[in-house]
Amino acid sequence: MNVDNCAEFLHTIQSIARQHSTHIVCFNADNLAGRGHAEAAIHYAQRSFFFGRAISNSFEMEALLFAAGSRQCNIAALFGIHTHENDVFICSCPANEWVWNDLSHHMLFVNEVWDEITPEKEERLKSFFGITQEELTLVGRARIIDLVLERIALLEVNR
Repeated sequence: MNVDNCAEFLHTIQSIARQHSTHIVCFNADNLAGRGHAEAAIHYAQRSFFFGRAISNSFEMEALLFAAGSRQCNIAALFGIHTHENDVFICSCPANEWVWNDLSHHMLFVNEVWDEITPEKEERLKSFFGITQEELTLVGRARIIDLVLERIALLEVNR
């Protein structure tokens, strides 16, 4: 999707979410370590709100905070939408099949495999999550996703 104005786009998304009694979280797919990363962020956000331990005022921001493994909204914003072209992973929580039709007026849905960790994405993930080359050498490059999920879990523990 292409976003000219983030505030206007988020207002549109929030209106669709309210209409369908759901939350819509737009994750920046370029900064995620795959589907499991998004699922973990949603899981921890749900748990956080359920137990009354949320850091943020909105479920959507809470999910982005967990995706970023940070308590800082400015860092979490890197895991959401930005102006210009966006590759996003969209979550409707709770799931609502009717929301997709309304969203399709604002974005193009594609079924691409985006779980691949390219060298560029690996560098971004290492930077975002403080993953050292020594850690990757120790556990193996293929386990970078596990290291990211570990950092997200640590945010929950360190609250």
